[in-house]
Amino acid sequence: MHQPLCCSLLFGLMLSSSAIAADTTQIGVLLKQPILNAGDPQAEVEAFCEARVPHMGKFNSLAEWRREAAALRRRVLDEVVFRGPAANWRDAKGGVVWLETIEGGPGYKIRKLRFEVLPGLWVPALLYMPDQLSGKAPAVMNVNGHDRNDGKAAKYKQIRCINQAKRGMIALNVEWLGMGQLNTPGFSHYRMNQLNLCGAAGIAPFYLAMSRGLDLLLSLEETDPERVAVAGLSGGGWHTIFISSLDTRVKLCNPVAGYSSFITRIHHHSDLGDSEQTPCDLATVVDYTHLTAMLAPRAALLTHNLNDNCCFASPHALPPLLEAARPIYALYKAPNNLAFHVNENPGTHNFLIDNRQALYGMFKQHFFAHDPTIDAIEIPSDGELKTKPQLHVALPEDNHGFQSLAEQLSRSLPHHPELPASAKAAADWQASRRGQLRKIVRAPSYRCTATRVKQSRHDGVAVTTWRLAMQRDAADENAAQKPEWTVPVIELTPSQPGGVSQTKGAVILLADAGRASLADSVSAAVASGKRVFAVDPFYFGESKIPSRDFLFALLVSAVGERPLGIQAAQVSAIADWVSKQHPGEATTVAAFGPRTSVIALAAAALSEKTIAGVEVNDSLGSLREVIERKLDVQKSPELMCFGLLQDFDLLQITALVAPRRVKFNQPSERVKTEMQPLVSFYQTLGGEFTGWQP
Repeated sequence: MHQPLCCSLLFGLMLSSSAIAADTTQIGVLLKQPILNAGDPQAEVEAFCEARVPHMGKFNSLAEWRREAAALRRRVLDEVVFRGPAANWRDAKGGVVWLETIEGGPGYKIRKLRFEVLPGLWVPALLYMPDQLSGKAPAVMNVNGHDRNDGKAAKYKQIRCINQAKRGMIALNVEWLGMGQLNTPGFSHYRMNQLNLCGAAGIAPFYLAMSRGLDLLLSLEETDPERVAVAGLSGGGWHTIFISSLDTRVKLCNPVAGYSSFITRIHHHSDLGDSEQTPCDLATVVDYTHLTAMLAPRAALLTHNLNDNCCFASPHALPPLLEAARPIYALYKAPNNLAFHVNENPGTHNFLIDNRQALYGMFKQHFFAHDPTIDAIEIPSDGELKTKPQLHVALPEDNHGFQSLAEQLSRSLPHHPELPASAKAAADWQASRRGQLRKIVRAPSYRCTATRVKQSRHDGVAVTTWRLAMQRDAADENAAQKPEWTVPVIELTPSQPGGVSQTKGAVILLADAGRASLADSVSAAVASGKRVFAVDPFYFGESKIPSRDFLFALLVSAVGERPLGIQAAQVSAIADWVSKQHPGEATTVAAFGPRTSVIALAAAALSEKTIAGVEVNDSLGSLREVIERKLDVQKSPELMCFGLLQDFDLLQITALVAPRRVKFNQPSERVKTEMQPLVSFYQTLGGEFTGWQP
């Protein structure tokens, strides 16, 4: 439980610990009482996301669809994948290092290699090459799922590659970032979002790994460019749809239990994918229904499992994909090029023999239609499997991962850290940068509609619980008729005998651990005469999403919004509501924890008229600490706001609050070092920065 703020700048307490403790137990009970209706946070985030996912339109001609598909490919690559420094990665020349060749089995050999995805990031791979080839041969890029231990050595994947080689096909077995040999903390998929914070799309290394793999296959003189395929399970199924829809060099694809529509995922939470499967802003351009249609007219086999024990089960995942793609294949007059397969035995999450033979059947139909020696029956090859050490590929010791890439990018950020040195320049800077911050965090302008839930009195404190409905201002282009969020608030007002209120301003309290953790601090504030509003904004406390929480935070970013912007806008709207309810009372914000401290500072930076000051506890000194502390999107989703660190560190955000008061309680040495420039900046604006003084 948080300690009382005995020397607080905003609270100004002069109380003994015994006086504070008297009300703490009762207040703790009050703070834990539910205010929202059960299921509200889940329902609201589902509705919020669903309203923003783009739908497949109707296309009356092939020419119309071709224009649309080309535009969508260009937009996904330019607006989602290759943003910021990632554009430089796309243009870099990746290298290939060929290593030793080992015996495979009868009729093929395995050559080890590594290829460079972006400067300094290498991926290990295995090339299964038939001993005898007559003319150009089909080639397949075999991608991984979430097999962290075995990776490219997974038995079901080896068998697939061996069978391709024995059919006279060139099989490339690539390792997936974060799996097998690349199963290291620096490659954790939830750290890819650190790249987003730095303004480089975290999805870019994933896409480039696939694109470079195709480059490698097509560079082989033996490869037939008209017979290139991609296939994979689960995360490999996601690989398959993502690269195949965006890169038309792929002529046949088989995503296995690897994806579903965003709309499907909203209602079937098992399908909510990891960071790479829900990349920032993807759903501002396409849904996975569009990506499926963009496969046309090329050969595609959509494989799903009937009773999948992981995700993407056929009954709910498959129908929307077929519904979207079939009309497009019909426009091409190629309906038979779109196939599907539902695995019933075992029906669980797998790429076992039934699913593999469905793929071999596609190879027969589309790559070997005139070769009677090729069939869909799997060639037994269990005796040819290699061990993980046998398939190990040497990598550079300093191989990049998401963590090291983010560290490298962050060293030069933000781009323009300096603060103005004259009063006019400072005022102009604040006006300009405030709008820029609002744009980056995509903060909406909310207005509150308050519903009083309950009123009571406890030991001279009037207690009111509120539900605040957050609705966008009518001027907002994304304004909807219905409120987007309901925020729970408990108001505690000290009063004299007889119920007469006597307050010394209002304070809004936030905490990383939710309002239920704030009993001590609320007690202290009430005892000092403050009107207190204990709040749980989006994703915290009672507003936390109960099911697959951080995956929904990812989805919020995928549909073009930002959790940080939503949270800051909610706090700003609450401050505006408090100010209108109690005119003449200065409204301040106090936050407890590194995450809500950023939210409080951002809210104050954006709300120069309604938030009179900010007090933060356990604050970061710099957003670079997100990377240095190896934080990931699971625990700190709002701190991975795309591009924020490019233009703003906490110093610049705090400077937007000046000359209003900001207090860092018990600051770290990092906070003191990073915030030191505020001393002169406040003086420039005619104020005084007393950030950590008693």
